[in-house]
Amino acid sequence: MFHIVLVEPRIPQNTGSIGRMCYNAGFSLHIINPLFDIDEKAVKRAGLDYWKKLNPILWHNLNSFLQENQKFQDRFFFATTKTNQAYFDVKFQKGDFLFFGSESFGLPVELMQTKWQNTINIPMKDCGRSLNLATSVGIIAYEALRQNFNSFKK
Repeated sequence: MFHIVLVEPRIPQNTGSIGRMCYNAGFSLHIINPLFDIDEKAVKRAGLDYWKKLNPILWHNLNSFLQENQKFQDRFFFATTKTNQAYFDVKFQKGDFLFFGSESFGLPVELMQTKWQNTINIPMKDCGRSLNLATSVGIIAYEALRQNFNSFKK
């Protein structure tokens, strides 16, 4: 249905939790060059028994992912604090790719410069810096699901 793309995630527990959400929502999970062992105990603990059913798609680097999926670039959405377009103002479609950056650095600027019109954010107070990665993925992913719920299959 939808594709969640994690670019260089750094916290195994977040990745496990996101995997658990993806499995239960019917989303695919793409992980680009994780900076930890994907079989790490913390990933599996957060993902529970869903992790082994999920079959995440692992990519060695961002370039290989982009080359393989370039035909879908118009449906790439980049979550960032550096835009004013709220996620709930976007009309998501089945098959969209929702990109999220690492917990420490966010998405690479050069990636977002290719499609600035497809940057989205989660509104928050000016004094806030960011939200937890797993929380952010859940908020945006379930808005995409809500908008397309009639085509959701169990």
